[in-house]
Amino acid sequence: MAKTVHASGKRKTAIARGTVKEGSGRIKINSKPVELYNPELARLKIYEPIELAGEDLINSVDISIRVVGGGVMGQAEAARMVIAKGLVEYTGDMNLKDRYVQYDRTMLVGDPRRTESKKFGGPGARARKQKSYR
Repeated sequence: MAKTVHASGKRKTAIARGTVKEGSGRIKINSKPVELYNPELARLKIYEPIELAGEDLINSVDISIRVVGGGVMGQAEAARMVIAKGLVEYTGDMNLKDRYVQYDRTMLVGDPRRTESKKFGGPGARARKQKSYR
């Protein structure tokens, strides 16, 4: 039976879930090939773990990802995390894991930062209404 690995990644409010399985190197995000993913900056973000993994590994697996919520870059970084986590789990290669962590730790470890909630007395979380005494 073919080996299948499920992985998930989060960035801000974007959540990505994906599967890595034996295949011929097809990578799809929301059932669209990654080559057609726009904007280009987001596509380059997604390509980072693919390039670090090497061509022979990528050509032996199929990755399909579904991303919901958040903005374009948040979705791209969540998808990037799914690819990195999935490949590390699929291969069980510690050298690959070390390479990812050395390059950018957020590929495997989520960023815990979230937006702070708005408070009363001002337009935002910290900003307050200005006072004038004249």
